[in-house]
Amino acid sequence: MKKQIYLDNAATTKVKDEVLDAMLPFFKEDYANPSAIYSFANKAEAAVIESRKTIADVIGANENEIYFTSGGSESDNWALKATAEAYADKGKHIITSKIEHHAILHSLEYLEAKGFEVTYLDVDEDGLINPEELEAEIRDDTILITIMTANNEIGTIEPIKRIGKIAHKHGVLFHTDAVQAFGHIPIDVDAMDIDMLSASGHKINGPKGIGFLYIRKGVKIRSFMHGGAQERKRRAGTHNVPGIVGFAKAASIAAKNMEKTIKKEIEVRDHFIKRVEEEIPYVKLNGHRDLRLPNNANFCFRFIEGESMLIMLDAKGIYASSGSACTSGSLDPSHVLLAIGLPHEIAHGSLRVTISEETSIEEIDFVVDELKQIIDRLRSMSPLYEDFVKKQVESAINKANNVAV
Repeated sequence: MKKQIYLDNAATTKVKDEVLDAMLPFFKEDYANPSAIYSFANKAEAAVIESRKTIADVIGANENEIYFTSGGSESDNWALKATAEAYADKGKHIITSKIEHHAILHSLEYLEAKGFEVTYLDVDEDGLINPEELEAEIRDDTILITIMTANNEIGTIEPIKRIGKIAHKHGVLFHTDAVQAFGHIPIDVDAMDIDMLSASGHKINGPKGIGFLYIRKGVKIRSFMHGGAQERKRRAGTHNVPGIVGFAKAASIAAKNMEKTIKKEIEVRDHFIKRVEEEIPYVKLNGHRDLRLPNNANFCFRFIEGESMLIMLDAKGIYASSGSACTSGSLDPSHVLLAIGLPHEIAHGSLRVTISEETSIEEIDFVVDELKQIIDRLRSMSPLYEDFVKKQVESAINKANNVAV
């Protein structure tokens, strides 16, 4: 059996044994609907209540401000569309960035078709927005600012605390898509002036199909899912009790081990970055070098196609990506890489590596060794690279001749 190294933890993560163990009783033993009034439902109901509190504690919220959803995309859709509906009488202007996840961008496209106006902020070459530029775009009819906590592709962590302060200074609601950040870096909704926050279980070694939306008390957004009276009449649908319990267990473990995990992941990540930059020519690290998620490294390799690189890595048992899993079927280059100023031909050669606390230095060394060979092979088949090398040689010869003269 070939060696298998999973380096796509931004797409999804492996469920921890402790998480699965916590979930199992709610499939076959305590499987009652927590909304039922008979005593058999008591354990399921208590588990949902306790899980809500556990998750709230991770971000410094009150348990009554946590609403369970099917995942990050639903939470993003709810935050944007319900806010737009509830505050339309005040205004129809929303501010976001050009590097948001498609759950945000496509929701905003939907709202634009409904008559709302959206300002898409530029980012710098590291993927950071400029808070001063954001503040300058706030108008009397601005009702919402939505900026992701950390980018899912290039790992850049945005100045969320400063953005929240600006939003509240102007009386504007602030939502952050924290799907990639929750459980990976510290978040405090009060200290950061966050009014709404989206997160998802499967990014932190929890199950898929479960997420939450934090809604600060007093924010008057409406229901998104209609039907029953679950989630204090704000989100209909039978509770996914095993998913909720698993998410809470994963969040508890992530919070408890966060400091140790961050230290370990940064060590392995930086080792990977150092070797790639030192041993593979014509490569660019994407995202901020320091203000980035601990487990993220994103590179562009010139003169190659990212898809070919991923296929060849896969053949070696190395599983990585070129960007968001939600757009993996697209032939277009990443909108994030284009937004940070990369031309199409370079953006096409991207590789995103997202490690876990289980990823070892030895595994990373194996990956870099294989990657070097793959890049060399792909470039040897590239006419663009051949022309580039030829021009480099000619330039060197001309320079040497000029020096000799």
